[in-house]
Amino acid sequence: MYSGFHHLAFITRDLETTIRFYRDLLCFPLVAGMGNTTFKHYFFKVTDTDQIAFFAYDQAQPMEEKFHGVPTNLPLGFDHVAIGVDSKTRLFEMKDRLEAADFKVMGPVDHGIGWSIYFFDPNGIPLELVWANLEITVPPLMGDSNPPMAAKEGSQPLPGHWPAVTRPTPRSEWRAYPGAGYELRLQALREERGRDLAE
Repeated sequence: MYSGFHHLAFITRDLETTIRFYRDLLCFPLVAGMGNTTFKHYFFKVTDTDQIAFFAYDQAQPMEEKFHGVPTNLPLGFDHVAIGVDSKTRLFEMKDRLEAADFKVMGPVDHGIGWSIYFFDPNGIPLELVWANLEITVPPLMGDSNPPMAAKEGSQPLPGHWPAVTRPTPRSEWRAYPGAGYELRLQALREERGRDLAE
């Protein structure tokens, strides 16, 4: 039914640095980019079915750093969650289900690399379902009349843009401190409901 998180969409003002970080530092291949003089939308491959995407707007404001899970009223860089579906049939089935449940659905919209429907969950979270109607066999596919220099360098990570590791963490120091949910692993082992992969 579902094929994974097609993409998580975020917002950036600095697409050049974003490409350098996600492609060259995290090693997520640049898959596709589109845009014009007012906006750009770029996609990075995380797995065979999952991507991270960025909208780039000149008027975007930098996100204030907020530690993971800590409540805030500061500006955020999140835009929407897009979940892949495995067929055109499934896309229309889900459109019909949502509309039958009185959720307003926009689309399908043909974006060239996928057909999408857009809606909001009961919490106001913007969601998208995508049927990928195109397999990109030679990335990056560019539909941007003025891509940043980093995008012109290709899909694969490039060395030399970030410092090399000179002080790797010794294996003897590979430890984590207990955090929220730490007891769940102990409970799972005690109740024989899990297998410890940490060792």
